[in-house]
Amino acid sequence: MKIILDAMGGDNAPDANIKGAVNAINKIKAELILIGKEEIIRAKIKEFYNKELEDISDRLKIRNSTEIIEMEDQPTVAIKHKKDSSMVVGFNMLKQDEGDVFISAGNSGALLAGATLIIGRIKGIDRPALAGILPAYKSQLLLMDCGSNTNCKPINLLQFAQMSTIYLKNTFGIEKPAIGLLNIGTEETKGNELVKESYQLLKEKSEELGINFVGNTEGRDAFSGKIDAIVTDGFTGNVFLKTTEGLGKLVKRSLKESMMKNIISKIASIPALPAINRFAKTMDYKAYGGALFLGVKKPVVKAHGSSDETLFEYTIIQAEKFVENKAVDKMIEAFNK
Repeated sequence: MKIILDAMGGDNAPDANIKGAVNAINKIKAELILIGKEEIIRAKIKEFYNKELEDISDRLKIRNSTEIIEMEDQPTVAIKHKKDSSMVVGFNMLKQDEGDVFISAGNSGALLAGATLIIGRIKGIDRPALAGILPAYKSQLLLMDCGSNTNCKPINLLQFAQMSTIYLKNTFGIEKPAIGLLNIGTEETKGNELVKESYQLLKEKSEELGINFVGNTEGRDAFSGKIDAIVTDGFTGNVFLKTTEGLGKLVKRSLKESMMKNIISKIASIPALPAINRFAKTMDYKAYGGALFLGVKKPVVKAHGSSDETLFEYTIIQAEKFVENKAVDKMIEAFNK
């Protein structure tokens, strides 16, 4: 197996990308290929580890590329004109079977454009979407779409629900995943036109498509453990995702400051440390890695734009599991039926 990593994509590139790759290489079985400016990657490895690339692992490789797709670039224009960018080179390697999965923390719009234009959509799917995984009570929550399609139609949300069902069933072993529609209320009449029309379409088509649609879900109920996935447009989903991450950071920071406030609170917190550490681990979204682009013919994973080395490490480990579980192959098979 070969994992392809865009070493130049993301807010903290290439440092976080390279460090994450080195951290992950001995925790995976696959070969890991870093795409980017070779002289920069080699210089960074020498700076960080005082070693040559070859001395770290014989499964860590470099594929040189001379261009970078920046966050402010127009997605389709960048994919078409920056042919030697780390992202486009990665997509072409994936298409030509020179790798089994491609990871990037770069421009989300360009990643969606490249996945659609170069890799191609699965037949029967109008729009691929980002399937992000978040922690929930004694379980996990699939957020679909978490940022790739800012404007959607009801048919898109129906397909998001269908893809979520197939993905959760085949990859996570959930026989009848509960799918909710993210809304401002649980009543059938609540929401904007997109949500109201999507509700009716889901209600009408769910049985035929094998979707366990449980109705509208408010944001406060999403993490109850009773919902396996929530579907929404990419604009709302991305706001939901980043708000959730921000709240998690607030809780962690506030808890730490409260424990360290004075000598009494420090001493009092010692017996509770194992429980606090378990709680922190459960709430850490980094452990869930990146988001798989569901709906394209080969595995493409979007890492958070602000990924640090830890998140890159987890995303690489997760990407290997996506390939091993044949998540995309099973999606194609299901839609072919």
